[in-house]
Amino acid sequence: MQLPATTTLEQAAELALTLPAAMAEGSGPVQIDASALQDFDTSAIALLLQARRLAQAAGHGFQVVGAPAKLAQLAQLYGVEELLSLATPGTPATA
Repeated sequence: MQLPATTTLEQAAELALTLPAAMAEGSGPVQIDASALQDFDTSAIALLLQARRLAQAAGHGFQVVGAPAKLAQLAQLYGVEELLSLATPGTPATA
C-alpha cells in the first residue's frame, strides 16, 4: 500500500476505509510505502497503527518503508517507532 503525499486527518479517515481490503490482499507481510509523504500529521501515525492491528489480526507481518525522517521522529515522540517497524530511506528493510 502506498501512502499519498498528503495524509492529514481528512485523508487518513478516507484511507482507513481502504485498509481492510488492502490487508486482505496477498498472504505475505504487509508493507506500507511512506516514501511519498510530505504533508502529514499525527493521524498518519494512527492510520499506520490501525494498519498494523489489521495486519496482525490477519496473521501478516507489518512494516513501513520509505518513512520520512519527520514521520520517524513523530513515531519516536509517541513511543511507537518499534511497533511500526519504520524503515527510513537508507535503512535496510526488516520483516
